Amino acid sequence: MVMKEMSRTEELWERLVRGALRGRRVGGGDLYSQPEAGLAAIVPSSLANKDIDDILRAADEIEDDDPNVSRILCEHAYSLSQNLDPNSEGRGVLQFKTGLMSVIKQKLAKREAGGIDRSNDIARLREFYKQYRQLNDVDKHREEELKLRESGVFSGNLGELERKTLKRKRVLATLKVLGSVLDQLSKDVSPEEAERLIPEELKRVMELDAAMTEVPYNIIPLDAPSLTNVIVTFPEVKAAISSLKYFRDLPKLPSTFPTPDSRNLDMLDYLHYTFGFQKDNVSNQREHIIHLLANEQSRLLIPDDTEPTLHEAAVQKVFLKSLDNYTKWCNYLGIPPLWNSSEAISREKKLLLVSLYFLIWGEAANVRFLPECLCYIFHQMGMELEVILRQQDAQLAKSCVSESGVVSFMDEVICPLYDIISAEAANNNNGRAPHSAWRNYDDFNEYFWSNHCFFQLSWPWDKTSDFFVKPTPRSKNILMSTGGKHFGKTSFVEHRSFLHLYHSFHRLWIFLLIMFQGLTLIAINNGRFNARSIREILSVGVTYFVMKFVQCLLDMVVMYGAYTTSSCLAVTRIFLRFIGYTIASVVICFIYVRILQESSRNPSGSPIIYRVYVIFLAIYAGSKLFLGFLLRIPACHRLSNKCDSWPLVRFMKWMHQEHYYVGRGMYERASDFIKYLFFWVIVLGSKFSFAYFLLIRPLIVPTRLIVDMDIRLYSWHDFVSQHNHNALTVVSLWAPVLAIYLLDTYLFYTVISAVWGFLLGARDRLGEIRSLDAVHQLFEKFPEAFMKTLHIPLSNRISTESPAQNVEKQKIDATHFAPFWNEIVKNLREEDYVNDVETELLHMPKNSGILPLVQWPLFLLVSKIFLAKDIALDSRDSQEELWDRVTRDDYMKYAIIECFHSIKYILTAVLDTEGNHEGKQWVERIYEDILASIRKSSIHIDLQLDKLPLVIQKVTALLGILKKDQTPELESGAVRAFLDLYDVMRKDVLSVNMQDNYETWNMLSKARADGSLFQKLNWPKDAELKSQISRLYSLFTVKDSAASIPKNLEARRRLEFFTNSLFMEKPRAKPVREMLSFSVFTPYYSEIVLYSMVDLLKKNEDGISTLFYLQKIYPDEWRNFLNRIGLDENTSELALGDNPSHILELRFWASYRGQTLARTVRGMMYYRKALMLQAYLEQISAGDSESGSLGSPLADIEGFELSPQARAQADLKFTYVVTCQIYGKQKEEHKPEAADIALLMQRNEALRVAFIDVVETLKDGKVQTEYFSRLVKADISGKDKEIYSIKLPGNPKLGEGKPENQNHAIIFTRGNAIQTIDMNQDNYFEEALKVRNLLEEFHCDHGLRPPTILGVREHVFTGSVSSLASFMSNQETSFVTLGQRVLANPLKVRMHYGHPDVFDRIFHITRGGISKASRVINISEDIYSGFNSTLRQGNVTHHEYIQVGKGRDVGLNQIALFEGKVAGGNGEQVLSRDIYRLGQLFDFFRMLSFYFTTVGYYFCTMLTVLTVYAFLYGRIYLALSGVGETIQDRSDILENASLDAALNAQFLFQIGIFTAVPMILGIILEQGFLKAVVSFVTMQFQLCTVFFTFSLGTRTHYFGRTILHGGARYQATGRGFVVRHIKFTENYRLYARSHFVKAMEIVLLLVVYLAYGYNRGAVSYILLTISSWFLALSWLFAPYLFNPSGFEWQKTVEDFRDWTSWLLYRGGIGVKGEESWEAWWDEELSHIRTFRGRVLETILSLRFFIFQYGIVYKLQVQGDNTSLTVYGFSWAVFAALILLFKVFTFSQQISVNFQLLLRLVQGIAFLLVVAGLVAAIVLTTLSVTDIFACILAFLPTGWGLLSIACAWKPLVKRLGLWKSIRSIGRLYDAFMGMLIIVPIAFFSWFPFVSTFQTRLMFNQAFSRGLEISLILAGNNPNTGI
Repeated sequence: MVMKEMSRTEELWERLVRGALRGRRVGGGDLYSQPEAGLAAIVPSSLANKDIDDILRAADEIEDDDPNVSRILCEHAYSLSQNLDPNSEGRGVLQFKTGLMSVIKQKLAKREAGGIDRSNDIARLREFYKQYRQLNDVDKHREEELKLRESGVFSGNLGELERKTLKRKRVLATLKVLGSVLDQLSKDVSPEEAERLIPEELKRVMELDAAMTEVPYNIIPLDAPSLTNVIVTFPEVKAAISSLKYFRDLPKLPSTFPTPDSRNLDMLDYLHYTFGFQKDNVSNQREHIIHLLANEQSRLLIPDDTEPTLHEAAVQKVFLKSLDNYTKWCNYLGIPPLWNSSEAISREKKLLLVSLYFLIWGEAANVRFLPECLCYIFHQMGMELEVILRQQDAQLAKSCVSESGVVSFMDEVICPLYDIISAEAANNNNGRAPHSAWRNYDDFNEYFWSNHCFFQLSWPWDKTSDFFVKPTPRSKNILMSTGGKHFGKTSFVEHRSFLHLYHSFHRLWIFLLIMFQGLTLIAINNGRFNARSIREILSVGVTYFVMKFVQCLLDMVVMYGAYTTSSCLAVTRIFLRFIGYTIASVVICFIYVRILQESSRNPSGSPIIYRVYVIFLAIYAGSKLFLGFLLRIPACHRLSNKCDSWPLVRFMKWMHQEHYYVGRGMYERASDFIKYLFFWVIVLGSKFSFAYFLLIRPLIVPTRLIVDMDIRLYSWHDFVSQHNHNALTVVSLWAPVLAIYLLDTYLFYTVISAVWGFLLGARDRLGEIRSLDAVHQLFEKFPEAFMKTLHIPLSNRISTESPAQNVEKQKIDATHFAPFWNEIVKNLREEDYVNDVETELLHMPKNSGILPLVQWPLFLLVSKIFLAKDIALDSRDSQEELWDRVTRDDYMKYAIIECFHSIKYILTAVLDTEGNHEGKQWVERIYEDILASIRKSSIHIDLQLDKLPLVIQKVTALLGILKKDQTPELESGAVRAFLDLYDVMRKDVLSVNMQDNYETWNMLSKARADGSLFQKLNWPKDAELKSQISRLYSLFTVKDSAASIPKNLEARRRLEFFTNSLFMEKPRAKPVREMLSFSVFTPYYSEIVLYSMVDLLKKNEDGISTLFYLQKIYPDEWRNFLNRIGLDENTSELALGDNPSHILELRFWASYRGQTLARTVRGMMYYRKALMLQAYLEQISAGDSESGSLGSPLADIEGFELSPQARAQADLKFTYVVTCQIYGKQKEEHKPEAADIALLMQRNEALRVAFIDVVETLKDGKVQTEYFSRLVKADISGKDKEIYSIKLPGNPKLGEGKPENQNHAIIFTRGNAIQTIDMNQDNYFEEALKVRNLLEEFHCDHGLRPPTILGVREHVFTGSVSSLASFMSNQETSFVTLGQRVLANPLKVRMHYGHPDVFDRIFHITRGGISKASRVINISEDIYSGFNSTLRQGNVTHHEYIQVGKGRDVGLNQIALFEGKVAGGNGEQVLSRDIYRLGQLFDFFRMLSFYFTTVGYYFCTMLTVLTVYAFLYGRIYLALSGVGETIQDRSDILENASLDAALNAQFLFQIGIFTAVPMILGIILEQGFLKAVVSFVTMQFQLCTVFFTFSLGTRTHYFGRTILHGGARYQATGRGFVVRHIKFTENYRLYARSHFVKAMEIVLLLVVYLAYGYNRGAVSYILLTISSWFLALSWLFAPYLFNPSGFEWQKTVEDFRDWTSWLLYRGGIGVKGEESWEAWWDEELSHIRTFRGRVLETILSLRFFIFQYGIVYKLQVQGDNTSLTVYGFSWAVFAALILLFKVFTFSQQISVNFQLLLRLVQGIAFLLVVAGLVAAIVLTTLSVTDIFACILAFLPTGWGLLSIACAWKPLVKRLGLWKSIRSIGRLYDAFMGMLIIVPIAFFSWFPFVSTFQTRLMFNQAFSRGLEISLILAGNNPNTGI
């Protein structure tokens, strides 16, 4: 008993140790945990030894077979780890060793008593090896493998190899480990003993077993053959592999170079030896190049050959495409490339150069962001290679050899570059340093745009060059002002300023202001044109030259910091332009002043100087127009090139336009130019008409009156309004009008682009199928449309139009269409969008030729028979009239015909048996008689149609029996049913003359009489026959209409879009073998991979769990899910906990409805599934172009996913890489995300995961951190199988995280194209079928240049979650469809706005990648790839016949963070060189399109808010100064049509009306007018105007603050479901500075205007200020209006308590802003870091002082006194108030006695203040209203002083005033918070408000569920799970 207990204790101890190692609890087990991976899962990466991992995996594998052998393996693993790290200094090594040793000790303790003879370990291991081989029939597996390998037949039996693979791989992997350990242990004994223990025969067996083990590979198994992957048997792959072989001209490699066992040496091995590339980099690029070559070869349609050879055209295509950027770079710099012409060099040399380039690129790490730097390296290494190739023996490249003689490309070429890039990146102070203070990726790259790089850097690198000088760290700059040398910026400096908007788009601003000036002058002259008016209008010339001077001045300022590194020509051009425009502006101003003087003397004359002025303007304008045509107009571009030989033209072009490596040739085809020119003519015509007639002209008369008024009496002490013709009044009147003038272009652009996009969509046939009825009506056209677009061409497809041939053609089309349709339906069922009944109804028969008609899905035909029966029973018409009534419904006709033929087919098949010839004759006789009656048109006479119900009843009864499995009872029942049917037909139905066929009927009568009729039946056993019986039975039994099938809205939407897209124009699909190959690329950091049960069951404050939420949002999908896993739809969730597989399915079901990586992976893997299906069907029909004919197996697609050929073909064309940046860290920390990612790899064999692995290694006794890019796939043992591991020069995250994450993993992608997909996206199987068509767009005509980015339509799938989600969904949908449609055509300015665009992969990876990564400036990394592509002569298109799902933020806080991130990103874009170059190099009209669809949109948004400020501050000036009252008394001119037009335009933009226009037109186009009206009205009831107004503030705040101060950063918005109530404190923290403060300022302005403004009444005030009030109230209360349970009383009380505790908590070190007001306040001020920022904040804060200055003169106590003494006295009062505040808030840690004294002083002070106020009111003219007026005056003054103090925080701290300032800040926040929470608390008293809000926010299903859950209060059924 004691021994038993000890054994139990030891077992528990071992479990405890193993559990600790695995990071799990020991106990009853966690039902929801991931499968355990064993000891191998905890090997620390710092050991960097895969053998240990494999050994421990094998130890786990054989633990149950022989624990002693498992112990031997564990001990050997321990020895290896001890040898690698004897001092256990690596991260996690000590814990690993300790745990492993504990496991070994427990294994030893379990042995029987006695010592251990370790000399027997080898013998024991040897014997176990033999036993394990024998037990698993390894010899048999080898024989089977050899037979299959020799036969070359891999798919004779679908899935045969697939079923045997798993066990074989696992056994062989374990044997390989056992053999390896056995071999290593034998080295510890003498050679003689080793030979005795391991005989030669066993060694040979071990070698053979090891050779059978599969070497890890990615797509193509190059280093070891794979039996299960037939990709290496493809001719194109064979040809590509053979093309890289070691050719004759290559020098001979030394004998010491390791030769691969499984393949021959090739040219990449030679480059590996010569330049020292990493082994895995070579392997990766070998597969990459072979993949490219094979795919190019497959598109050439070369016939298969036994010895395939790579075609020269394939090599040439890859060569030219891969090195295109290098060629252009050489031409730009004027240096000869490595070859004279591509035709002059051999094929082998081309491949050698391509291989060299991709090997450089594959190991370049962060240097991949520097494409021209890579060109430089390639050029130098190529020249070095030319020298080495002349040698007979291979030599090492000197540029890659270190001083110690080690050859390493990474260490010698890349590391020096990385070190300097890293040093500069470290100097950016985590993005807080000014961009001008450090070099970013663009600066480094643009250094190689000049020939200076050759002279200064040389080759090998001259590391003493200034280029490699590391900057002095910023932390030392204060102490060491004379620090190290710093290499300047290159060609552009990103100074932080709003002036960049003018600098980049100066042509726009010059145009707008000149037009404004011209229109104003025309209006001043009342529209008359005479000499005087023309002379005045020509003053625009002065404006133009002054603005050009400003632009040239900005050129000089912006270049400050880059002069030393810029070329002399560039600097010279800047100074020449500055000098030229300075002189021109001075001269032109002088001339025009003289003209004015002359005209005043002689008004009627035309002085000579005026003529000179006009001639000068004409010459200048003519030359600019000439250059503009030469450089911008496509038709003139050739002329421009010819004129380059003229020095004058060349000089003018140089002065006119900057010259860069990028941005050359940015012109479009003439037809495209005319289209977008016409578009902008309409926009600008509308804009200027509105501006002239509604904005400018109505203001002219009021302005004249104001200017002429002599106002001498002011309400305040006036400084600026006298003797200047009331200039401030004029400014206050014109400022809002000018603001609207500057932004209304965008308003007209929005409307006109929406209409244009609507027309384009209608032309493209979008929305033709917008309902389920349309799907039903047009279904018969789908097969033909499918064959025309999505199917490969069939050469012998019938094209004649005879009826018989037309039916045959329809059958062929239906046969090809059916398998795809059925697979779509099957996937809808697997996704739980349809149930089993709907699946059956939607299923389309194979149409394989049995029946002479097309069989349509049942959902089109059910209930049609019963309708036809009723028509027949009611009919008294002739046969023709009856048939005419029936055929009005095509599907009723099809149902009748199908039933007619199906009954004959079934009866004949069942009765056609030996000994039952009477039955077959009976069937034939009846059908002949019926057909004869039809021919004679006498069917209504020859048949008793009133007996049809009886016939249907009998046939249905018969079919009901036949559809079941055969039994004696059923067989006798079938006979009786046949006899009943015979009797009915014979006696009741047929009225034909039976004398004509007397013998037949007589024979049948005798057989019926003697009981022999139908006694022998051929029971249905054939699958096809049983399917027909089941289908016919459904037609006769299903009486309900299927018009609403499918019922699920998402299933409907998907089917509607797919079927609609069949009729849209698209390129014809190529066969899978000939299509372009592509990759899908998804970056992932730490988002949700798969919801855990904890996530799903976690409840919020209301008891609402995510699972409950999903059940209510998707009730039908929840029922379908339960049915799919075999449970009743009413099953309680409690029942799921009994089955782990059900729990896992539940987790996936929930995850597929969220924004998770699991959903994205499932969607993207549909591409592979679609390609496998297409390849499989093409393979079947390869020999028969009319394979849809009778007997074709085409529609039988069962097992297509197991076809080796189909899988290999799909793998050759499609790759999916998810780059999980910190996956290695997640694995080490045993995060659930790592286990979930591993699970995804297990479920998706083609999924590849790339990650950055951080490894700590020991070098010279010191721990060093190394970084690796690793690519892994799923292993048979459930672990990761490492494919490639490429060492990096250092930490790859030098810039923004996402682009760096993409960059490190992009080397593992493959193909011609790459689709970038975010992890909040989805895909659909039916859309994946169209990817072949999409990829063909790369070869279609889309303009002057081929496409480089294919834009793809998105569907936002989160729209049904809440009202906010619906707003975002509609807004996003209109942008990604209608908006981008117009951007691509006609405007030609579509960029890359995120995912899921498809990139020309080779184009982009050779030009810097698919995003930019410089810190902060490239925070919106995606769009820069569009900028880069356009600048490098790319072309971005947009296509809407294919769509990808996308999730959007669904809560207000999530939306605000996202919009803040995007707005901040646009603020950074304003500063970028990309925006500047595009703004400068686009022609004028493309520049307009580009501006108003990128940064211009955000600037217009900001102008909308500034319009409110301009209007209100103008009104405040008029009210407080008294000018407004005076003017209004003299002339009613302050409220006029111009102001109304401006305010109305601002209000419409503010509430989102212009945003709604494209949204509504998009809905009209795709869903219909009625649905659009309903959607628009619903959105209004859901307060969408409040949401859009609130979003306006978000964008304005973050855009403006980013340009002023910086601080843009990535915001993790969170992509979960919004079922949580957001606390008041959290909302306050997020919106206090962005919305609440600004809203309070507007409220204050409105109150002051109400109090002191001159208004004609309440109505006038309301109409004038309603938009401002709406703006302020929306900004204040929207976060609480859209907050779940925001108006529930209990929540409000809890929120108030939480807010007060947060406000009063003082915080401290380490306290976050979520916990303390003080910490939050410090965080809010962190963006003000620079002197410039402090000055700007100070200037902006001065506006708050106008309130006090104006209001104190309005007090009754001061009367009419306007002296400055009044204002001075008000400051004395304010100072006294501050002093009192300090007295009342003083609370230092002091003695008790002093505290009592302090309380006494505070009490006395309070009494004195009260007494003083009472006395002043009683004894003086001070009134109570004056007291409230003083509050209005002092509140903004205090805020202004507070803002200035915050801006100068360091100075205030030094003065010791910061605590006081902080106390005042706390008081203001407390006051503002109270003003917000009081109305919320008031409305929370009324329960109906909370109910209304819930209905407002959520759909009805969830609203009801939420209300019920609140009533039940804790009885949520999820609690038991």
